Amino acid sequence: MDKFSLAVFNTQPPHLYFGGVERRIIETTKRLLNQADITVYSGTKAGFKAATDINGVRFVPYYSTDKLFPLDNWFFNRSLAKKTGVIYADVYEVHNVSGYAFAKTLKKQVVKKPFIHTIHGVLAEEYEQAKAYGAQSLRGKIANYFMGHLADLERETAHQATLIVTISNYSLQKIQKHYSVDSAKVRIVPNGVDTEKFKPTDQMEAARRQFDLGKEPIVLFVGSIIPRKGLQFLIAAAKKVVKEYADVKFVIVGDGPQKNQLINSVEATKLSGNFKFLANVKEDMLPALYNCADVFALPSIQEGQGIVLLEAEASGKPVVAFDIGGVNEAVRNGETGLLIKRGDSGALADALLRLLGDKALREHMGVSGRKFVSENFTWDLCAQRMLSVYREALTSIIR
Repeated sequence: MDKFSLAVFNTQPPHLYFGGVERRIIETTKRLLNQADITVYSGTKAGFKAATDINGVRFVPYYSTDKLFPLDNWFFNRSLAKKTGVIYADVYEVHNVSGYAFAKTLKKQVVKKPFIHTIHGVLAEEYEQAKAYGAQSLRGKIANYFMGHLADLERETAHQATLIVTISNYSLQKIQKHYSVDSAKVRIVPNGVDTEKFKPTDQMEAARRQFDLGKEPIVLFVGSIIPRKGLQFLIAAAKKVVKEYADVKFVIVGDGPQKNQLINSVEATKLSGNFKFLANVKEDMLPALYNCADVFALPSIQEGQGIVLLEAEASGKPVVAFDIGGVNEAVRNGETGLLIKRGDSGALADALLRLLGDKALREHMGVSGRKFVSENFTWDLCAQRMLSVYREALTSIIR
């Protein structure tokens, strides 16, 4: 098939943010340049003001404000809707709700172009989980209110799409449950990991010195500090872990609206000496951070898949997580990590203690995790599967 043009929409500039969505866009687009001319349209966040080319992919800003979600998302969609007539492509792909206004305008104009809606975490499910487990502060309640509104927009966009892409069987089930779309139009394309970038190293001591860490046991978390990441459960578990490992260090890599609240909780439980917060960590520093860890922990209460789990496994690290969402598709319980009941801080502590106390088990799970990810979850596989989706969508429109 001839080379086609692809337009991708995401509120946050993928080259300036390093969440799961942004990593997927960066990693897949650069692997498809021989098959497609690709332009990524993003909001004016993190200083992104001028169009730029990175590794052959064109990145174009549209006004969004640099405020927190969902204000940035609303303004970005408003900007896109005004530019529908000048954004030309053979295939359009929207991530989550970053292009719902664009999709509406296309439909009104009766533009017959394939439109792909990539859903990572199902917002309706995240809304339900946030109500059940999220923060009860005024800010948390306001955020949950907007989450419900955005879930409605995600549902509407899903129904307008030519094809829907999601990242796990779990997400497929939730899309069907909340959005009532025909499963025949959904394709599962899991996220991946660069196994050449994320891999075990024998330079752990040097990596630890880089981040001012010593020889103490390290439990690592990487991700946004938001309610669904469940970090309050990790703090509760830490209280039990430090009784056996007084020098254990919980390294929290990431930022988000709950960061100050989390730091206050750590101080209130007198665990400040056992926690280290690292924000604004550059992407190229992550492999070294994974290699600093003895165990990787992800206490999320809702997760479509969890790229950080794949990165930890690729780095040869055992993982501990709640058995929720698509996590049990990214982790083999008892083989590459330990999965426990959601919200059970005691069980989380016990799993961490088990791994911290058994070096042979950590090494065995690390080897198994590396093999599992290398065979099933690479960005090369993800890119080729997405290419098949793009071509399928093009063919369906031609017919």
